[in-house]
Amino acid sequence: MISASQVKDLREKTGAGMMDCKKVLTETDGDMEKAIELLRERGIAKAAKKSDRIAAEGLVEAYISEDGKIGAVVEVNAETDFVAKNDEFKSFVADVAKQVAQNNPSDVDDLLAQKSIVEPDKTVGEVLTNKIATIGENMSVRRFKRIETEGIVEKYIHGEGKIGVLVELSNGTKELAKDICMQIAAARPEYLDKESVPEERVNKELEILKAQAMNEGKPEAIAEKMVQGRIGKFYSEICLVEQPFVKNPDEKVGQMVESKGAKILQFVRFEKGEGIEKKEENFAEEVAKQIKG
Repeated sequence: MISASQVKDLREKTGAGMMDCKKVLTETDGDMEKAIELLRERGIAKAAKKSDRIAAEGLVEAYISEDGKIGAVVEVNAETDFVAKNDEFKSFVADVAKQVAQNNPSDVDDLLAQKSIVEPDKTVGEVLTNKIATIGENMSVRRFKRIETEGIVEKYIHGEGKIGVLVELSNGTKELAKDICMQIAAARPEYLDKESVPEERVNKELEILKAQAMNEGKPEAIAEKMVQGRIGKFYSEICLVEQPFVKNPDEKVGQMVESKGAKILQFVRFEKGEGIEKKEENFAEEVAKQIKG
């Protein structure tokens, strides 16, 4: 039995109609990922992004060293969005980003075990525990990324800590790097270039595109040619250097950067709560439970 909430979830992820969503969920026995693929094969929906599942609260913050050679971006999660507005929490997240840049931890456990650069008599983990006690909410350092370069590294924070971006350039300027950071924040590239896309991902897309063409009634030979034409759009959506530059859509990001004698070496984009499913609370039920209790 397919529930209304499953249909609603699929509609929100794909933009497809209610009856289409219910039909494919029934055909796939409620498997959300298979249902999304089926909708795409039928040309009814675009690929659902993992970022559609954003739910956790907290902040993303970044830090750049004074010489612009080291950058770090971190995500620290909390239970409610109220904490993200708390100055003490904001300060802690900023300190964690600086700690990562300066001390180069290997992973989150290593980071938490390090002596805090702000409170040297405590570890980062102990400082976090104290913040949990004083702020009154559970918090966790979820992830971080550090970049050290001979070129330039730049950061961009969007939406008061909702999105954080780092980009590494060779032969670039701070202004160019900032433009690229904003491109990454807005356009959500998953990979740097075509060569970075896993073969399995490309093959899956080719299958879907072929199924779309065949479902349009095209002969297989024609469908194959259509696929080769359409795969370029796929790359332009998920590869940074293939995307239209937001400030000049007639030019690709890669072309724009190359014209300035620079090269994008790598980037990282964190979006708060990305990939974390948040438990939906029914406050009416919660109050009823408390009354009964």
